[in-house]
Amino acid sequence: MLVLTRAGYALPGTSLNFKTGTWRVQKPLHHHRSAPCHTACPAGENAQAYIADIQAGHSQTAWETLVKINPLPAITGRVCPHFCESACNRGGLDEPISIHAIERSLGEQAIENNWAYPVNPVAKNAPEIAVIGAGPAGLTAAYHLARLGYRSTIFDDRTEPGGTLRTALPPYRLPRNLLDSEIERVLAIDGINFQPHTRLGRDVQLRELQADYPAVFLGVGAQQSQEWNIDGVVPHDLHSGLDLLKEWVDIGSVPTPKSVAIVGAGNTAVDMARVMKRAGVAEVHIISHKPIPKPGIPQSEAMPAIPREVEEALEEGVIIHEYRGIRRLILRGERVIGVELVHMKKMKQENGRLKRVAFAGTETILNVDQVIPAVGQVIDPYGMEKIAGISSFLPTDHWGQIEGHAGVYGGGDAGGQAGTVTAAIGDGRRAAIAIDKQIRGEALPEIKQEQPIAFDALNLHYYEPAARMQETALPVEQRTGEEEIISGLSTSEMIKEAARCFSCGNCLACDNCWTLCPDSAVLKTKDLASDGSHYVFDYDYCKGCGLCASECPCGYIEMQDEL
Repeated sequence: MLVLTRAGYALPGTSLNFKTGTWRVQKPLHHHRSAPCHTACPAGENAQAYIADIQAGHSQTAWETLVKINPLPAITGRVCPHFCESACNRGGLDEPISIHAIERSLGEQAIENNWAYPVNPVAKNAPEIAVIGAGPAGLTAAYHLARLGYRSTIFDDRTEPGGTLRTALPPYRLPRNLLDSEIERVLAIDGINFQPHTRLGRDVQLRELQADYPAVFLGVGAQQSQEWNIDGVVPHDLHSGLDLLKEWVDIGSVPTPKSVAIVGAGNTAVDMARVMKRAGVAEVHIISHKPIPKPGIPQSEAMPAIPREVEEALEEGVIIHEYRGIRRLILRGERVIGVELVHMKKMKQENGRLKRVAFAGTETILNVDQVIPAVGQVIDPYGMEKIAGISSFLPTDHWGQIEGHAGVYGGGDAGGQAGTVTAAIGDGRRAAIAIDKQIRGEALPEIKQEQPIAFDALNLHYYEPAARMQETALPVEQRTGEEEIISGLSTSEMIKEAARCFSCGNCLACDNCWTLCPDSAVLKTKDLASDGSHYVFDYDYCKGCGLCASECPCGYIEMQDEL
């Protein structure tokens, strides 16, 4: 009788009887490590996982993997700052994976094909949670509560859901038909009820909600502009950037002076500047303490606005004054006719901390007809005064809990932690988990700070250089209205872009370990898998040479000392 062995055919009782694994001092192990894109995402998305599904030819499965974390991928694929791409290891070889474009494409395919969210029907008698605010944090909290088996009612003071996504993001960044389609699909999920025209503190009281529901999630946003003045001086026609953005989105018009200075460095400032150009303002300036995002400048030091949006603003004629602050307003009567700018730079103070200071002698005059501050927003505490106190934001922890107010959770812009749509989605998801644990009387999961796999842990000899798939942008001369500026990737382009992924820290199913093992000590099971589970180390014959670990492209195999 012939028996198939590692090296071919042999008779029973030959090579298999001579186990050589006792020679080794180290043994290989499969060690799944998080990809940098995963640990960098405030929402908690695992881009490596859903890109692997695309590489395997399963786009719908990829979308289902994605929306187990983020229910709004067609939206976030457009408006997220894409922290995942800044962290992407592929950038060390050529260019980062266009993760946002893949995310956007999957979201669009889901809408077009009406793919069902992976949510089971919620029992009619399931506990119901109150969610205040239909922005990204509130929608995500309700979505994940449904996934966990809870019903929820979302209260919002506006007619339509979406929060800041609807009220302050210009349609050229986020088309309204797309916004409506994705949000409507979430609200159609069994167990989620949307109740508009209901304002906290006016139509419903927090104490009543606490009495009627086992938990309340506050996703109220930060809708109140921070106060702004220069040495106590405020122009009589002062309007905040957020208020003007809302005005433009609602009615399509804003004041149109000949020249304007917008103070700020975030997305609101950049959006406001671009809106002003579209409205016909000839000269639009942004005054920023921070520099324009560019290579060599750490992300934490650059303008917090999305780099692509900053680049497009410059293309459209917006003038950005880096490292500048306003020293004084120049008025004629109560009307602004200019501002005095001064150079700002971080300097180390006596206590060792860095602080931005003005450099005397660097003053310059900028003649403008209007100044618009876009320096951030805070919460409107109406209806939740006892919780907010004198704070500008809700005092939430990692899970959205508010100390001293059991059963009340908060997140999104109201938490004041990050101020991005992606961060709000992460807040909503974690709060839903915390609410579930509270109702079940279970402890919260341990907070783990995962260390992502480093670039130098990969074997780049197995990856070919490949150019990043580029999205097409509307020519500058055509950027005059609400038409979306960036066109996403086609399905074929998405698949091609996904093929560039290193699969950092997870099995690529490349067969290197199985093919290259000199002792045939890596066995492959009959079932095909892509997570490494079909490769088995036969330690009876493995001599611990480490070739499998050395030749693993993804850093999925590591050598460990034999105990």
